[in-house]
Amino acid sequence: MRWIFDDFIYGSIDGAVTTFAIVAGVMGAGLSPAIILILGFANLFADGFSMAVANFQASKARSEYIEMKRKQEEWEIDNFEEQEKDEIRDIYRKKGFKDELLEEVVRIITSRRKVWVDTMMKEELGLIDDEKRPLAGSVSTFVGFNLIGLIPLIPFMLFLLIDNTSHHDAFAYSTILVGIAFFIVGTIKGKIVKKSKILSGLFTLMIGGIAATVAYLIGYGLNFLIQ
Repeated sequence: MRWIFDDFIYGSIDGAVTTFAIVAGVMGAGLSPAIILILGFANLFADGFSMAVANFQASKARSEYIEMKRKQEEWEIDNFEEQEKDEIRDIYRKKGFKDELLEEVVRIITSRRKVWVDTMMKEELGLIDDEKRPLAGSVSTFVGFNLIGLIPLIPFMLFLLIDNTSHHDAFAYSTILVGIAFFIVGTIKGKIVKKSKILSGLFTLMIGGIAATVAYLIGYGLNFLIQ
């Protein structure tokens, strides 16, 4: 289902950006790689959970709002039928329909209650019920955040197991891996929104790179000031 991928991509981009920003900031400050893992995993679970909860609450609130407006439109149709028909007539008159064709359109739309309500929801209120399930969306966000956000940490996890690997090498591998992840996630996003996959991948890579550069410079600057 497309909307699950939307939430997954949203979580993936945020997870990769924030986790790699932590990696870059700690490296810029010249701190121990162990701190990268501590802060990185704390970010994965805490921030990932926070995003998932926020996604759930926002989606649930939107669903409840749409349902409330739908019931309101149904009530108005039951109690002010002629006025609601006039609203449909005005909507389609503005679209260029007139005379017999306009009346035929009004008759067809108002002859089916669901079509009538759906038309009022979309044309009058600008609301479309996408039937998105809040729980599924929040889980998709959490999984995407943690799955892709874990990538920058993998080289440092291996660093703890391989003594002869420099943490600077781990940072280099982390940079390469997360750069690839940024680009791939960006291309998928481009496919979903039907835009250039290459440009979308490069744009996502650029955003992640800027965030990481800023974090690195801040870490480096703070370390310089403290010393």
